[in-house]
Amino acid sequence: MLDEKTITAAAKALNQAEKNGEPIGQLGPAYPGMTIDDGYAIQQEWTALKIAEGRRIVGRKIGLTSRAMQQMFNLTEPDYGTMFDDMVFADGTDIPFDRFIVPMVEVELAFYLGERLEGDQVTLTDVLRATEYVSPAVELIDARTHRVDPETGKGRQVTDTIADNAACAGIITGGRPVPPDSVDLRWIGAMLSRNGVVEEAGLAGGVLNHPANGIVWLARRFAKHGIALEPGQIILCGSFTRPVPVRAGDTFHLDYGKLGSMGFRFV
Repeated sequence: MLDEKTITAAAKALNQAEKNGEPIGQLGPAYPGMTIDDGYAIQQEWTALKIAEGRRIVGRKIGLTSRAMQQMFNLTEPDYGTMFDDMVFADGTDIPFDRFIVPMVEVELAFYLGERLEGDQVTLTDVLRATEYVSPAVELIDARTHRVDPETGKGRQVTDTIADNAACAGIITGGRPVPPDSVDLRWIGAMLSRNGVVEEAGLAGGVLNHPANGIVWLARRFAKHGIALEPGQIILCGSFTRPVPVRAGDTFHLDYGKLGSMGFRFV
């Protein structure tokens, strides 16, 4: 494990990188032997810095939910990050491009909790029962450390991604909210268009066989830390498409079929 001083320094560097709009060097090479637990410790310290600055937790994101992404990072489970109040954008919004470093967007479903979820025995049925409604959503991801090291050309490892709040930078909400038992969530599909061209399409069943399974995993993962998923929180269950890069001026449109559509622009 990294010592407390190193963890604090890394969290402060990530926080400053976000504010400056300039990525820092990858943490893995800087701290040889850095573990996944170290990554979460840095993320937790960064979360504490943001709360101290007045930001409020509104939900959680789950990432690396596809089999392909887990194999790429040699993992057997997803990862998670935290969403804050200033990360939420509405359908039809003009989003400031220069607020981010190297933004990308992913197609998701958002679960809005109406009841508390806690403990290492949480089941899929518990998640569905606790969910007030599900709606279309887009996760905006970013990188506060270099995705590709400019000197070595090596991509960053999962420890960097986890420390970097699991790459979470925002959520765009829209579409038609539905009760979780009103539709087979596995078969919700979406098409993502950028500037009128369909870039990605997928089915929510690609997320751990059922999009709510990520929330089962997260509730159980949090149980050992005494953390619950609280009523009113938004949980992003994981992307069922590849990330699409964002450029200044890009306009995005998402078609979720019976769950409606949404759009936004980067300015």
